[in-house]
This record gives sequence, structure tokens and C-alpha cells, in this order.
Amino acid sequence: MEKENLTELKQKLHALLNKEALKRGKFILSSGKESNYYLDGRVITLTPEGAYLVGSIILEMTNQDKLDAIGGPTLGADPIVGSIACLAHLKNIPLKTFIVRKAAKEHGTQRQVEGPALKEKARVVLVDDVATTGKALIEAKQALDKIGVIAEKAIVIVDRNEGGAENLAKAGLKLESIFKIEDFGLSAVK
Repeated sequence: MEKENLTELKQKLHALLNKEALKRGKFILSSGKESNYYLDGRVITLTPEGAYLVGSIILEMTNQDKLDAIGGPTLGADPIVGSIACLAHLKNIPLKTFIVRKAAKEHGTQRQVEGPALKEKARVVLVDDVATTGKALIEAKQALDKIGVIAEKAIVIVDRNEGGAENLAKAGLKLESIFKIEDFGLSAVK
């Protein structure tokens, strides 16, 4: 993929997010903070165009990483991972995908990491729609650590710049984002 194509994909995704997923008003975030905006990435990642754009951009962002798999915490990562799996197949990229539950199932296989089995020392990237504090990504990394899977990077659609990158760095994850909240003319909630 040429750089120009990646730029075009990002421009289309930015417009889609701005039009459909970014809500202005008064919202209480999961952290308990009040915010004057809310960005719901699933509004985009659960549409054909949004799934294609996000999956394509993330595949391009990871094309030099020599990965075994891409996955992330349920529910934000679910549609992203589905689009990446489909696009990887179409492009003959041998890549597994996975989802990390909040807790292991108490029935069946009792797994917390769902999807094709990941070998010990497998190299993976975590994905999610939005990073605020990074809590869900840190919990997903901890679940992967328990099974010996190596996660050193996380990619989100939008970084709200509210401590996520710093918290992830403390947990051993580098945060990359397609966009920062400032790209939408907004600033972090203090």
C-alpha cells in the first residue's frame, strides 16, 4: 500500500468518525469523569466501510512487526479483529486473531483468550477502539502474560490523551493511535 493510499484511508475514516461516532454533549465516562464529548468507535467499526478502513489502516501500521496475531479486549476490539481477520485472508497474510474476555469462562474450555490457540512466545499486537486510561488493554496484556504471549504494542483508533499512553508504558505496552482527540478539535478531559 502506498503512503498516499494510507493517507486517503485515514482521511475517509476521520470524516466517518467525525460525522457518525463523535457525540458532543455531557457524558460520564467509565472512569467516572465528566466529558463534553463521547467517541463510540463501534458505531464505525460495525459498518462495512468503517470495518474496512480501520482493518486496512491497522494492517498497514503493523506490516513490519512480524506478528503471529492481533487481538484485544472484548467488546471494543471484537469488530476490529473480525475485519482484520477477513482482510488478512484476502491479502494472504498469515495472521491469527483473538479476543480477550474480562475473565475466563467458568464452563467449556474455561479460556480467557478466545480464538485460534496462541503458542507461548507468540508476538501479538493489541487493538481497541478508544484509549482513555488504557485499563482494558492493560488487563488484556495481563491475560496474555499468563499464557506466555508477548504483547509490546497496542493500537487504538483514537487516543483521548488522558493517561492511557503513560499507563500502558508502565505495563510494558507502547501505545500507537490512528488519531489523537486533538485531530477532532477537542482536548483531553482533565
